[in-house]
Amino acid sequence: MRRTLSAVSALLLALGVTAALAPAAAATTCPVVHWGSLPEVTGDLAAEPVADVRTGRHPCFDRVVFDIGGPGPHAWDVRYVDVVHQAGSGFPHPVAGGAVLSVRLGHPVHDWSAGGLLVFDEPVGPVADVRGYDTLRAVDHVGSFEGQTQFAVGVRARLPMRVFALDGPGAASRIVLDVAHRWHAW
Repeated sequence: MRRTLSAVSALLLALGVTAALAPAAAATTCPVVHWGSLPEVTGDLAAEPVADVRTGRHPCFDRVVFDIGGPGPHAWDVRYVDVVHQAGSGFPHPVAGGAVLSVRLGHPVHDWSAGGLLVFDEPVGPVADVRGYDTLRAVDHVGSFEGQTQFAVGVRARLPMRVFALDGPGAASRIVLDVAHRWHAW
């Protein structure tokens, strides 16, 4: 009995040492950047229309991409608010999440250079499926009023974000909203 107990103890000790020496899974390291939760505002009104909205998941942040049907200049006002209100009517537009970003793009839904052709024809409401995302909880089209297109982005909590524009593909461009998964990673 004593030999069996010693053998089992030695085996468990060997397994424990082996497990302790095994390399840990590589942790995702996020780059140090200077994002924040203050409003991001640039430009006033731009002629190129909103063409599409899509989302993506990344190791350190979730992304919303607003496709624009032409090159810059770009205009946006992105900020945390208690409630998003529809421009024009003032009606509240509730969305899921612990915090909400009001996204006003100074870009219309119509292409006025093409005779007022409706380019972004999504109805008011959800425009992206963000189930399973770390940070995003909802991405809703809120409406378009006086050349501006409005969205509500529900997020898990008031987290650091950034907004920037990218050229392409082709003659198009994009306005990008990134929301970090957590504060301490930044």
